[in-house]
Amino acid sequence: MASMAARINATQYLSRHIFNAKKNDGVDMVTQMGFYPSRDREMMTSKHRRFPVMASSPVNPRSHVETINGNKINGIHVEEADSLLGNKSIGTELVIDKGSDASLHSCLHGKFVEDRFVYRQTFVIRSYEIGPDKTATMETLMNLLQETALNHVTGSGLAGNGFGATREMSLRKLIWVVTRVHIQVERYSCWGDVVEIDTWVDAAGKNGMRRDWIIRDYHTQEIITRATSTWVIMNRETRRLSKIPNQVRQEVEPFYLNRAAIATEKIDKEKIDKLTDGTAGRIRSGLAPRWSDMDANQHVNNVKYIGWILESVPLKVLEEYDMTSMTLEFRRECRQSNLLESLTSTTASLAHEHHCNNSNNNNSINRRPDLQYTHLLRMQADKAEIVRARTEWRGKQKHILH
Repeated sequence: MASMAARINATQYLSRHIFNAKKNDGVDMVTQMGFYPSRDREMMTSKHRRFPVMASSPVNPRSHVETINGNKINGIHVEEADSLLGNKSIGTELVIDKGSDASLHSCLHGKFVEDRFVYRQTFVIRSYEIGPDKTATMETLMNLLQETALNHVTGSGLAGNGFGATREMSLRKLIWVVTRVHIQVERYSCWGDVVEIDTWVDAAGKNGMRRDWIIRDYHTQEIITRATSTWVIMNRETRRLSKIPNQVRQEVEPFYLNRAAIATEKIDKEKIDKLTDGTAGRIRSGLAPRWSDMDANQHVNNVKYIGWILESVPLKVLEEYDMTSMTLEFRRECRQSNLLESLTSTTASLAHEHHCNNSNNNNSINRRPDLQYTHLLRMQADKAEIVRARTEWRGKQKHILH
């Protein structure tokens, strides 16, 4: 009860003194709560106790992060913010921050770097984004990559009314669709870890666009994941592929950056063989997309395919190995009404060769995969292919689990 009363008093105090604050130099002293390194602070104290709250004037009205009594409403716990910013704990004082030059809040919502060629965004790995071993899943990583890509388009000022489409694309009822993704994971982040993602785009042939990403550990700046993808344009209504109109090309070309996240010789470019009932080692049928699996482009979100692909992977592999590489080749769309089948086939185990070649080298960077699998996700009714995939796996490193 005392804690509840204290929180109510704090809320009333904030409402009375903060949100009614006068403007200072044409900028509201405080109109929203956020996490900012202090440049000009005022200390305020409640009658009952002091509460660690940081506040600042907004840059974007929708960018809204609040903490009261150290509890996050949307964003990061205030103590986590202090550690991220490298600040010492402020203790039990209520801090009103009138402004800052570099805010964690803006990092969380993304920013442009390197002359606006690269878009950077920071994420915290949430409890619902981890697997049984308390580390982020491949689906989590792919979701974060997708989120960063969409925010890149929005932040660039090019966004139309489509899901990642530019204005000129929206006028022509065009959308982006991904045809191939290749991702390499050196290490999976744990629950509560903070990651920093950079993304940029470049041309891919005459009628495609390449998007790359790198994921770093926020604190060490170690690159822990690299990814590359190829995108083409499709008509939203006819569902047919389209050439890139000149108007669209003129929109996106100023953002092209001739840089590769993964060296050309290290990208998986090999053809992924088609699996059949005869060549697949395991088949899982009856996989049904849900309404929540659909995205704004009216088809199943491509990240959802990963979970279905893994349904036919042996449980022992999922428990004892980490997926270090995944290549996806998308063949067609999938709708909610479709029932799916997941097929998996393993190559000969690489474990023996790995042991012979690396008996004196335990460096994880130089380790070869222990296992490799080929996958197919297809329609159950007519066996039409949806996505082919290839994965590589290494034995879990026990010391990273906690």
